[in-house]
Amino acid sequence: MPELIAKSALDGHRALTLGSVTLAEVNVGPITSVALLPGGEKAVAKALKPLGLAMPDPNRFAVKGAARIIWTGRDQAFLTGVQPPLLEGAAVTDQSDGWAVLSVSGPSAIDALMRLVPVDLRASAFPVGRAVRTPLNHMTAVLLRAEEYTFELWVFRSMARTAWHEIEAAMQALAARAALKP
Repeated sequence: MPELIAKSALDGHRALTLGSVTLAEVNVGPITSVALLPGGEKAVAKALKPLGLAMPDPNRFAVKGAARIIWTGRDQAFLTGVQPPLLEGAAVTDQSDGWAVLSVSGPSAIDALMRLVPVDLRASAFPVGRAVRTPLNHMTAVLLRAEEYTFELWVFRSMARTAWHEIEAAMQALAARAALKP
């Protein structure tokens, strides 16, 4: 019987730095979708409390130790980095193999991403702790601002290489423009 070997969606891609932007794949550990069932708010809040988390407000995410909970839609979130507790009151599904996470970081990360997403990424409009579902050109993505100069893009696994290519092209355009400045 053949042995199956798990590989990341971007197997073979190493971190890429062009100018002042770095693109890399991120391993966030287990990804669990939590979708509240009608009337399930209290049960889910009780189950998440030992992790120091709660269902996030719209367009937000929260971190406590290795655990993170990310808003992904109305009454929906991704719980990452930990195995989920028993979440009565929610539909829970493992999404670990369905998503790829890319980090775009550096002082010009905003400039690269603003070429691809219709979101104002300036710190005043999109501060650390913000999360939003947005198109990334023709793909659906979840975009997080993890740190001042670090963003995470969550894309469907099947679109990971396309997302990498799109971001790399934006980085190349920025680097070429910077090289032309006297």
